[in-house]
Amino acid sequence: MSDPDVLARRFEEQRPRLRTVARRMLGSVAEADDAVQDTWLRLSRADVDGIDNLPGWLTTTVGRVCLDRLGSSAARHERPADVTEDEPTTSGAGENDPEREALLTDSVGRALDVVLRTLGPTERLVFVLHDMFAVSFDELAPVVDRSPAAVRQIASRARRRVQSGPPTPETDRARQRGVVEAFLAASREGRFDDLLTLLDPHVVLRSDATAVRMGGAGEARGSSAVAGFFSGRAQAAVPAFVDGAPGAAVVIDGRTRIVISFVVTDRIIGVEVVADPDQIAAVELVVD
Repeated sequence: MSDPDVLARRFEEQRPRLRTVARRMLGSVAEADDAVQDTWLRLSRADVDGIDNLPGWLTTTVGRVCLDRLGSSAARHERPADVTEDEPTTSGAGENDPEREALLTDSVGRALDVVLRTLGPTERLVFVLHDMFAVSFDELAPVVDRSPAAVRQIASRARRRVQSGPPTPETDRARQRGVVEAFLAASREGRFDDLLTLLDPHVVLRSDATAVRMGGAGEARGSSAVAGFFSGRAQAAVPAFVDGAPGAAVVIDGRTRIVISFVVTDRIIGVEVVADPDQIAAVELVVD
């Protein structure tokens, strides 16, 4: 396997899987791609003749890369833009409606991403690699510097937290839009109690680095913290559709400066603020 061309080909075969692992860990397509590239660099410097199980080695290595990024607070959030084959699916009334099914799948995937971000870095790594990608506890133990028994306990704790959510996603776009519009109005008018009513108690607010430099919150958790941040704000925000889902945008002098995405169940469980121009250009945005 020491032939560089063979090694590169085998790595490319694993790239989609590695990218999915990294996106689940980091919640960002761009960060996931960077983590996968770091994994390739580590592989290119490794003693590949001593690797018996390349897919396993790559999976645990990309997990370790992601854990390092999370632990050092290097990961910058960008709203996940892809819904891959490993996303949860649902069935029931309306399952023969392709548009409804696509919307539901997208909503569940976003809600799961929000729930995963409530886990600590080690819990998230163990849950993603073991429960979603079948990496054994013995393989995970050296990655997180714990015993296999301790890793098993971490996985059990993370599993309980994940299984308590995500809540059933709201699939009625008109209702989603109504919740978002009510939130923007309450934000503009500084109605803190109304904001609390519209936010899930465990809501997570994430802003990218550009938004933080513009005065954004970076990250806030819980309805009180998120309501406190938005109370009296959103003066220039107008309703918009962001990648087909109700959201908001701040447009100044004909230029979109900020895009806000919402994950809505019965209430808002996730708020994503993006101000990076390249990321804004990558989303499908329709401003009213």
